[in-house]
Amino acid sequence: MERSVHRIKGRGAQSGGLSTRFAELQRVADEVCEGSHASPAEQDRRTQVEVEHARAVLTRNASPDIGFDRSVNPYRGCEHGCIYCYARPTHAYLGLSPGLDFERRITVKSNAATVLRQTFASPSYRPAPLALGTSTDGYQPVEATWRVTRAILELCLECRHPVTVTTKSDRVLKDLDLLARLAAQRLVSVAVSVTSLDPALSRRLEPRAASPARRIAAMRELAAAGIPVHCAVSPVIPALTDMHLEAIVAEAARAGVVSAGWIPLRLPLEVAPLFKEWLDTFYPDRASKVMGIVRSMRNGQENDPRFFERFRGSGPWAELLQARFAVACRRANLGRQRITLDTNAFRRPPDTDQLQLL
Repeated sequence: MERSVHRIKGRGAQSGGLSTRFAELQRVADEVCEGSHASPAEQDRRTQVEVEHARAVLTRNASPDIGFDRSVNPYRGCEHGCIYCYARPTHAYLGLSPGLDFERRITVKSNAATVLRQTFASPSYRPAPLALGTSTDGYQPVEATWRVTRAILELCLECRHPVTVTTKSDRVLKDLDLLARLAAQRLVSVAVSVTSLDPALSRRLEPRAASPARRIAAMRELAAAGIPVHCAVSPVIPALTDMHLEAIVAEAARAGVVSAGWIPLRLPLEVAPLFKEWLDTFYPDRASKVMGIVRSMRNGQENDPRFFERFRGSGPWAELLQARFAVACRRANLGRQRITLDTNAFRRPPDTDQLQLL
């Protein structure tokens, strides 16, 4: 007899997650009362937007396996709802759930461009490529209203500051005018993430992100406008999305990207139980197989956070995926062209705080 499964439409996480590391109180699911007696807050799955007036927006990192040392995320949380998102645990720092709260309680850093301007104006600031949207997508649905990402791009164009954009939304085309002008000065590159070419799978895996076809079309339009485009086949989920790897590379090459890369599935902290819950809900027939392969790629664990290992995995499955990716790139005549941005054209903006004192 097939079990009855309640699915939350339009969301990746199928619960809030039963615990968060920093909450004073923990919730425990009860099959008897969890459904019909859920609180109004739990029943309301609509997106809630909160505004934050940030004091700082530039995040620094010294990780040896990351190719940038600074980033800005205009939003906290991400409505795209990708169930595998490694940034989900950041909501736990706020006492919110990495599950549904991460997807429906979005914080807008409305003054991000203003604060970043003050950072650029500091005499001690030295330019280097600014990674935009590395944890949460700068082109998620709320960008249509708040346009924080666009304001940051306008600042980068004004100051001639190099910037990289990572997204899985064709909403990036709304800023094609800015991106083309930045690209003409070697100040921008765009990475578009594609996980599969199956729209039905994508709707479950990344419920509010653009369809695979729209992402491929966005890459084509960006490339046609002279913008260097990278295709991120990320994450690759064994026994679920890996069968699309070669086709994604071929489609990306035809779209005109200059490089491509892949990263195996990562399941840090609260992401692991949320992903397993999602598997049990949508793909119970292969859940144990997927997790078995994941563990084989992560030294027997569900996640391996060690530098370098986290982005490539280990063991026969990781080696096989790497070999398949390399062959796919050769067939598509797609290399790993390094996109170098100009850091010498930077123009420091006037220090508005100092001008106000005069």
